[in-house]
Amino acid sequence: MRRRAYRTDLAGLLVLAALGWEGWGGQTPRLVVTDDANRAVSLAHPARRIVSLSPATTELLFALGAGDRVVGRTTWCDYPAEATLVPSVGDGLNPNIEAIAARRPDLVVLYRSTLDLRAAQQLLQLDIPALVLKQDRLEDLARAAQLISRLTDDTMAGDSIARVMLATARTPASALGISIAFVTWDNPPIVIGRDSYLDQLASLAGARNVFHDMAAASSIVSLETIAVRDPDILVTIADSAERHPEPPAYVRAPAWQAIRAVREHRFVVLGGSLFGHPSPRADSAVRELRQMLRGAR
Repeated sequence: MRRRAYRTDLAGLLVLAALGWEGWGGQTPRLVVTDDANRAVSLAHPARRIVSLSPATTELLFALGAGDRVVGRTTWCDYPAEATLVPSVGDGLNPNIEAIAARRPDLVVLYRSTLDLRAAQQLLQLDIPALVLKQDRLEDLARAAQLISRLTDDTMAGDSIARVMLATARTPASALGISIAFVTWDNPPIVIGRDSYLDQLASLAGARNVFHDMAAASSIVSLETIAVRDPDILVTIADSAERHPEPPAYVRAPAWQAIRAVREHRFVVLGGSLFGHPSPRADSAVRELRQMLRGAR
């Protein structure tokens, strides 16, 4: 009888293990995903206290209906307005591990970078699960929506948002016949290349990034190179959430007058909150960018 009971119990445990359950009936299933650093991330229950270390994932969490679970954010996470009520843990790159741990998270979501991979390992040593996600293009954020929604136990919401973002990514507008250059820093000049969300945004809006041939997300170039590429419009990014910030002061410098778009005052300044990262609002960003480019030419 003891041997038969043992075999019955063992069979039951094997069935539960095959189904991915942590224990006996009625308990929460174990949730496991593979993140963009090829790391297995597992939770014993749906995430209830989440620290988000990028504006893209903070906005995504609120769009997924999990905003009430966000207990920590970066200083740059400013959308939606409710996100600003969440305590800040500092910067998203090279994050403050002590500040994160003080929020008692059961999940931390990080941007895939060398510094954040190191932070993820430090969090793991503290038994804090960390999900590392690539967030450079709409396709990346669509995948992020699906992975996060699995760990919050709402895959329907994740799949729905992913479909919308992928549809936006696959529906470019008709060509405007406008060439642009994104300049994100002035000394030295840094421009946006092909492996960037801003380049994707330009294509979807019907514009041509004159530095699309550069494979990197961004690159240092000379003012002479920008002048030779001769973009119709110079596009810059503002840190503020303003809808139409003023052009940066450096474009008034004599050296920048070598660029035709500067001489002719053809600028578009994008607020970082809407345009600085891929988000569920990408469709609105595409429409607004297209309208702004039309108005600036």
